[in-house]
Amino acid sequence: MNPQTAPVLLLIASNVFMTFAWYGHLKFKTSPLWIAVIASWCIAFIEYWFAVPANRIGSAVYSAAELKTIQEVITLLVFAGFSVLYLKEPLSWNHLIGFVLIASGAAFIFHGR
Repeated sequence: MNPQTAPVLLLIASNVFMTFAWYGHLKFKTSPLWIAVIASWCIAFIEYWFAVPANRIGSAVYSAAELKTIQEVITLLVFAGFSVLYLKEPLSWNHLIGFVLIASGAAFIFHGR
């Protein structure tokens, strides 16, 4: 896997785990908070095994600002899918427009690369 593709794939995996760590417990609101925190921390630990290598490998071809931008765009895409598919919360037009504006801003980071 090349250093341009590997960080993207690793960041996708990282964001899937992190989204579950941050928001997965919302389906289990009757569970004690301390259980949610410990479960989330355990999931986040796995997430780091994807995020750290993604940034280490990616730094060979991307700047830190570019890596962070890639991560943020992936976060939005993963969260949008998670929200609709797992939490069963629909996205409205204002969410979609906001995501498009953020993605547009991200495009400026890579402009002139």
